[in-house]
Amino acid sequence: MKYARQKEILDLIRVNPVANQDALQVLLKEKGYPVTQATISRDIRELNLIKKADGSGNYRYVVADAPLLHSDLFAGNITAADYAGNTVVIKCRSGTAQAVCTVLDEMIRPDVVGTIAGDDTIFVLIRTSEQAKRYAAELLAEIQGR
Repeated sequence: MKYARQKEILDLIRVNPVANQDALQVLLKEKGYPVTQATISRDIRELNLIKKADGSGNYRYVVADAPLLHSDLFAGNITAADYAGNTVVIKCRSGTAQAVCTVLDEMIRPDVVGTIAGDDTIFVLIRTSEQAKRYAAELLAEIQGR
């Protein structure tokens, strides 16, 4: 339920100029998610949403630009990343891919459709090939910078 609601929030702010929590609460209710203000606050924090001025000077919620990697476990175990089409392939140290993938899954990103991990490899399905290229580049920049 939480994942579906948070995905709905991302969809709503992408197409609607949502300026405050009350407006978001109304939109969510219309979509079948009767939530409290506390739940909305928590979702906003977890989704890393900020208010930003649009072209007309009105403020609306958007996803904040955040660093891709936020964990030593995550950054210390990735050995390579590449993409083909809209799929990113991440190579990890043996036995660490599932732990790294868990961190990836906790980073709710609108460009990521889903992940799957084996022993040393992770596949990340991205919405577009351009987003996959950017995602792989972010990973490579992070692992080369450590």
